[in-house]
Amino acid sequence: MNTDGADLPIFMQTAEMLIREISSGRLLDGEKLPPERDMASDLGIAVGTLRKALDELVAKGLLERVQGSGNYVRHNPDVAGVYAFFRLELLDGGGLPTAKVLSAERRKKPEDLPAFGQSSEGHRIRRVRLISGLPSAMEEIWLDGKWASKISTDDLSDSLYYYYQKSLGLLISRVEDSVGIGTLPDWSVPEIGLKPGDTVGFVERRSLTADGEVVEYSRTWFNPDRVRYVARFK
Repeated sequence: MNTDGADLPIFMQTAEMLIREISSGRLLDGEKLPPERDMASDLGIAVGTLRKALDELVAKGLLERVQGSGNYVRHNPDVAGVYAFFRLELLDGGGLPTAKVLSAERRKKPEDLPAFGQSSEGHRIRRVRLISGLPSAMEEIWLDGKWASKISTDDLSDSLYYYYQKSLGLLISRVEDSVGIGTLPDWSVPEIGLKPGDTVGFVERRSLTADGEVVEYSRTWFNPDRVRYVARFK
């Protein structure tokens, strides 16, 4: 388990990783998990930390503990984790999202952005997105300037929506994505396995509050040889 720059406690990272593995079908309904000591060793975490993560899954109805037998996966499509709105997965499914922040600046919204929010300024955040440690996408996120006077790179966490809710009191209730192809921007890093100008997967997103206000606009360029965009419907 990679803890570098992680915003969530290790047990929550582990729980979120398992939630994504279950929702993607990599862990099947009724599947028995490995013994806890073996599983903790494979993940590089303490057994006590793993047990706290498994407790989270039991509480969410995603795991059943059978005395004397073991832990069994239970699919529950109504369960949403911290990364419920994060749509990129490894090619064979799942994977824990993390991020490396490149910059965070407050600046005037450029004219090429669609209208959103109430301020003429926004916080532009640029990040490298990793899935289970694999650099896979470049992200440019614009948060409407009304929500904070300043945001620094040290403020931010792997999950921006988690940061918004915990630090800014902003809850993202739904998102609208447009998916297509685009060209990798000139500020991209070589770690994602492509170079600026290459054709890649492209996602434009509008993030909304429960009142329907668009408070964030983002663009994501992803390497289709490493990850895929997945949307699941109940």
